[in-house]
Amino acid sequence: MQVGSVRPLQVGEQRVMSGIRKQAVREPVAVSALGLAGDEQADLAVHGGLSKAVYAYPVEHYAFWREHRRARGLSSDLPYGSLGENLTLSGVLETSLYVGDELRFPDCLLRVTQPRGPCYKLNAAMDDPTAVRTMAQSGLSGFYLAVDVPGSLMAGQAFEVIAGPRRSTLSGRAAPF
Repeated sequence: MQVGSVRPLQVGEQRVMSGIRKQAVREPVAVSALGLAGDEQADLAVHGGLSKAVYAYPVEHYAFWREHRRARGLSSDLPYGSLGENLTLSGVLETSLYVGDELRFPDCLLRVTQPRGPCYKLNAAMDDPTAVRTMAQSGLSGFYLAVDVPGSLMAGQAFEVIAGPRRSTLSGRAAPF
């Protein structure tokens, strides 16, 4: 699990404010309707809010990104949160979820609201001018979650995906450090 504060980010010749750079959190973090305690977003018109309170990304996609970076001559060292996500999850991919599916953690309930649409700041945060295009073309975007039942989250917690009546239930785990 990762959170980040708003800080300046160099984008070409311009400095912009961004909360895309996330740091790992070891202890439980309170989660409310507007997201995780200690996490900030700079541009609330496109990030955060009730329907984008938490950003989740499948750990399974990190191998793709490490290989992509290696092929471009960039460092393949990518700690969880490098793509700006709050939750790095295993066991669920964008292709296995639908808008409205719920992720039930021991102390809170999150609901899938939409896939992520990457913004230009990802290129700067990844030091890769192709990151946004690569994410969009690959479909490896992660997804936003609304908080239906506030509580707390912690790295390594198990969760259950509560699917619609025509789908089976999946299980997964929040990635450990």
